[in-house]
Amino acid sequence: MNIIRFDNIHKTYEMGTQQVKALNGVNVSFAKGSFWAIMGPSGSGKSTMMNILGCLDRPTSGQYFLEDQDVSLLNDDSLSDIRLKYVGFIFQSFNLIPQLTVQRNIELPLYYLGLDAEESRKQAKEMALKVGLGDRLNHRPSELSGGQMQRVAIARALAGEPHIILADEPTGNLDSSTGEQIMDLLAELNSEGKTIIMITHEPNIAAYAKNRLHMKDGFIDSIEEN
Repeated sequence: MNIIRFDNIHKTYEMGTQQVKALNGVNVSFAKGSFWAIMGPSGSGKSTMMNILGCLDRPTSGQYFLEDQDVSLLNDDSLSDIRLKYVGFIFQSFNLIPQLTVQRNIELPLYYLGLDAEESRKQAKEMALKVGLGDRLNHRPSELSGGQMQRVAIARALAGEPHIILADEPTGNLDSSTGEQIMDLLAELNSEGKTIIMITHEPNIAAYAKNRLHMKDGFIDSIEEN
C-alpha cells in the first residue's frame, strides 16, 4: 500500500528574471512502512523533493497524494495540520530550542496538537526512554553531545506519532560511530512500521535504507527497490 505518490511533480522557482526548474516531472511512490534514501549531487532536486514531501512547499504543477489525499492545493492552515499529524522531521542541525529542556523540546509538537500538559509530559518521557535519554529529561541542548541532541530530535519527531519520518542528512554533524548509532535507531523504528525517507550523500548511510532513489538535474536518475 502506497503512503505517498507523486504524479508528474514539477517545481519551478523564480530567481529574478530567471526560472530555475528544481523538479522536472517526478513520478514516484513510497510504500507504507518502507525505508528510502534520496541521493544525488548538489542541485539535483533532493531538498526540493523533501520540502514538498513534508508539505513545507507546494509543487508548481502535478499532484501529491498523501494517504490518498491530494495535498497539492491545500491552503497554508491545512498544510500545517498535515505536517503536525502526518510528518515528523529530523534535521542535520537538530533544530532544538536551546532555552528548553529535553522534556520541553520533545513536548513541542504535542502542545500544537492540543494535548494537555499531563499527557504531553507522559508522552515526551516515553519518547525519551525510547531513544535512550530517559536520564536527560531536565538537561538543555548545550549539556548534550551531538548524538544525544539528534536523539532528542528523533524523539520530538516521534512524539506526535507521525505516519512518516523525513530525515535530512541525519548523521551529517555526527562522527561515524555516533552516526551508526543513530542509523541503528532509525532502522529499528522502520522495523516497527514507520515510513522513513532520508536525504544522504553517504553510501554507507544510504545502505541502511532498503530502497534508494537517485536524483539528477531535477529528474529521477534511478531507483533501487528491495
